[in-house]
Amino acid sequence: MADGSLTGGGLEAAAMAPERTGRAAEQEPASPEKGLFQDEDSCSDCSYHDKPGSSLQSFMPEGKTLFPEIFQTNQLLFYERFRAYQDYILADCKASEVKEFTADFLEKVLERCGWRAVWHTNVFKVLVEVTDVDFAALKAVVRLAEPYLCDSQASTFTMECVKELLDLKEHRLPLQELLVVFDDSGVFDQTALAIEHVRFFYQNIWRSWDEEEEDEYDYFIRCVEPRLRLHYDILEDRVPSGLIVDYRNLLSQCEESYRKFLNLRSSLSNCNSDSEQENISMVEGLKLYSEMEQLKQKLKLIENPLLRYVFGYQKNSNIQAKGARPSGQKITHVVSSIMIAGLLRSLLMDRLCQEPGEEEREIQFHSDPLSAINACFEGDTVIVCPGHYVVHGTFSIADSIELEGYGLPDDIVIEERGKGDTFVDCTGADIKISGIKFVQHNAVEGILIVHRGKTTLENCVLQCETTGVTVRTSAEFLMKNSDLYGAKGAGIEIYPGSQCTLTDNGIHHCKEGILIKDFLDEHYDIPKISMVNNIIHNNEGYGVVLVKPTIFSDLQENADDGTEEDKALKIQTSGEPDVAERVDLEELIQCATGKMELYARTDPSEQVEGNCEIVNELLAASTQKGQMKKKRLSELGITQADDNLMSQEMFVGIVGNQFKWNGKGSFGTFLF
Repeated sequence: MADGSLTGGGLEAAAMAPERTGRAAEQEPASPEKGLFQDEDSCSDCSYHDKPGSSLQSFMPEGKTLFPEIFQTNQLLFYERFRAYQDYILADCKASEVKEFTADFLEKVLERCGWRAVWHTNVFKVLVEVTDVDFAALKAVVRLAEPYLCDSQASTFTMECVKELLDLKEHRLPLQELLVVFDDSGVFDQTALAIEHVRFFYQNIWRSWDEEEEDEYDYFIRCVEPRLRLHYDILEDRVPSGLIVDYRNLLSQCEESYRKFLNLRSSLSNCNSDSEQENISMVEGLKLYSEMEQLKQKLKLIENPLLRYVFGYQKNSNIQAKGARPSGQKITHVVSSIMIAGLLRSLLMDRLCQEPGEEEREIQFHSDPLSAINACFEGDTVIVCPGHYVVHGTFSIADSIELEGYGLPDDIVIEERGKGDTFVDCTGADIKISGIKFVQHNAVEGILIVHRGKTTLENCVLQCETTGVTVRTSAEFLMKNSDLYGAKGAGIEIYPGSQCTLTDNGIHHCKEGILIKDFLDEHYDIPKISMVNNIIHNNEGYGVVLVKPTIFSDLQENADDGTEEDKALKIQTSGEPDVAERVDLEELIQCATGKMELYARTDPSEQVEGNCEIVNELLAASTQKGQMKKKRLSELGITQADDNLMSQEMFVGIVGNQFKWNGKGSFGTFLF
């Protein structure tokens, strides 16, 4: 909360500058001339003493009526708002204390009277004068200013209408509807900035359901910071337009569900306790509550800067497959910036020489790989010769083609420059990529994304900058003998309902090695994963992370006590070292992986532990999901023919992987 020294009508200049300590602080008293939360670099100590008056800019409100200039406060930087809410307004308050903390802050910095403002709504603007402030209600007591100034969209909105509206409101207006009239003395800078923070908070941060959520930890960390970051990421074009649309639609849906929930709850309080209508309403209320919780979880995914690109946005690729060429012919596309005789001779002998009886194949030459990809039809092959190719665009591969490098991956480099959502976008039924090094820059969603179909990556190098490979729901991805590194997010992100086979790869120097997303939606199945003989090392966080929503765990706790078999499985997967009946880790791996044969290990204490942790957690998560699904079907009167966990063959293979020098360990679970 605000510091005790912040009293009266001003706030110490240190609000957005480093705190001064010791003798220096005593020699530099607070100055009302320096604006609240002002950039410390924009005004040095010397300059603000030399230039008394307001440190804020002004601007003229738009409209037919000539209003006086008002303070321009809507262009504050992220860190200015961040520090204002964190250090002076909200601090460590709970959601239920937000209004109280805000009122306490305003009482220290706001001028109670003597300032004018433009009362601004979506329909009209009116010039008013503030005579008092009701801090507890976050409202100002006002009267019409002289001369009377009004700008309205309706010509019938007269002075009498304004007076009548003010009387109905008892001359008390919400502070966030007031734009403070500019005054160059500097006296009202704090007032203008404080009201701006209140206005911004209730327009962009606060949600009507926040106050009813449990206060597990302080409101700033849980809600304010992620929503504030999202707001500025949108302003600064760091969020895909489709994700912004998704977020706003989810927000509208959640607000509508919450409004219906409140109305239903209000009607229930007026019903007879044993009435049939009440029982129906309670069932409807539970459905609304469940719907609201799911929507809120999806909102939190997008608000969280670490998760929004991973789970919040499932972009639908609009690239359509061309299919087979009308002539039925398949073409080999050769890419080389410069074609020399020796290279052409080698190509003819190794790759382009026609087998006896083989149908004549056309060869086309290209100077860059992007033009070759765009020229492909179903069944074509693209051969990329050694060289460093710089592309400005996305590789959108919608047909089943082969893209291969002629030589070693380090000799065939395709580097992406320019801004885009992703680098390689795969939607084809069967795509094969081999022998190429991809270098990614500025791609929001990562270096390679498999939307659907099957993509095979072999003997490739992926040098990432944002995220690495994303395997979306219903997609299949095979990666073999490849090297992936440098991702600021996860090296590989695996969505529910997908299939991912990783064999003999190196995944290193990423934020997280492999991230497995589970239970984004109850309609999705757990991903089918095979991880064999991979080396996952030197990642900042965990080697492998399983991400699942907290709401899922909460629902599971209340679902039922479980059968004896369920309890036995819980014992097996609890991870508690002192559980006497816990099965041997090696047996659990063999059970979970079916036909898989365990590989010999040179370092069992490191390899076995990491592989066992993954199998244990995935097994536990799968069991929980099975229990919830069985309970839902049982409520509908439907019984499952076979809910044997092992018969689902979810674990194709998790064995022989080495985990070394990962910052947080081999495996972790993240609840969001």
